[in-house]
Amino acid sequence: MDLVTKLATEHILKEDEFKTLLLTEKVAERNKLFSYAQQVAIFNFNKQIYIRGLIEFTNHCQKDCFYCGLRCSNKYVSRYRLTKEQILTCCKRGYNLGFRTFVLQGGEDHYFTDDVMCDIISAIKMYFPDCAITLSIGERTRRSYQRLYDAGADRYLLRHETADSLHYSRLHPPSYKLSTRLDCLRDLKEIGFQVGAGFMVGAPYEVPEYLVGDFLYLKELEPAMIGIGPFIPQQDTPFRHQEPGSLEMTLRCIAILRLMFPRALIPATTALATLHPNGRVHGILSGANVIMPNLTPEDERDKYTLYDGKTTASGEAVSSLRLVNSQLRNIGYEMVVDRGDYTPELPEE
Repeated sequence: MDLVTKLATEHILKEDEFKTLLLTEKVAERNKLFSYAQQVAIFNFNKQIYIRGLIEFTNHCQKDCFYCGLRCSNKYVSRYRLTKEQILTCCKRGYNLGFRTFVLQGGEDHYFTDDVMCDIISAIKMYFPDCAITLSIGERTRRSYQRLYDAGADRYLLRHETADSLHYSRLHPPSYKLSTRLDCLRDLKEIGFQVGAGFMVGAPYEVPEYLVGDFLYLKELEPAMIGIGPFIPQQDTPFRHQEPGSLEMTLRCIAILRLMFPRALIPATTALATLHPNGRVHGILSGANVIMPNLTPEDERDKYTLYDGKTTASGEAVSSLRLVNSQLRNIGYEMVVDRGDYTPELPEE
């Protein structure tokens, strides 16, 4: 049995097999990987793509991760915070555009305490009760996560970035530990969140074995969502001169993950669109099934500088939706107005 067929059938490979598939130069094997991943996504979700309304509500961050443009030591960032009223306005606008999931993403900002976040979550749930709320606000205590869940948050995105502790230490200050990040993901899942993890492709110091380790960690975690994207340097970070990650390698990782996790929610990220004008389309054709247009107010969006080129690729919500919808129709797909909750099994007819 060839490796693609084995992965599609058993949803796991041995370490050396993952590496072989990841690095294959066989055109037929590469094409089969992408073809199978697309077929699996279509079987599970038809040709329907879930949309999420992304609200980048604060670019303040206490963390100092070496790869991130929002790192606290970056003095060139114009910092902002959206008010509760501004966030609700974003949700109202998004709701009218058809969004039924809102993703509240921000740096690890001390201003947004549990009390503040729970108030925002409760207000969104009151005004938009048929919508899901996804949070992406970093490492917090288990007690904090429980409060956010009890307030009405449905999902939580926390990319582990790399499952190798040595690699993690080279991407972060010495006091940051991979074990802390993995403990947070465990806590989130135990509490009941639909949990999303993920990693960078092509990060500085990366070797193929690290990506294999990411696959194996995710298999152990069994997340509902998997967010991966290529590393893209940001001009005001220590990694400013590093080469960006490869589009091809990122797409291979998406395809492998789709065969490992047939029902997972896997976004075609803005970072893909930053690397290539049709990057998100390539992501969809590799097995992704989620796109997250940006609902952040235009005058603040340019300040959320995770990496160079991001704001141009994220675009304005209405124009971005039109572009994405046009791109999807060109390949026979359609956007879906739906919460798009994770379900481990195919829903019954």
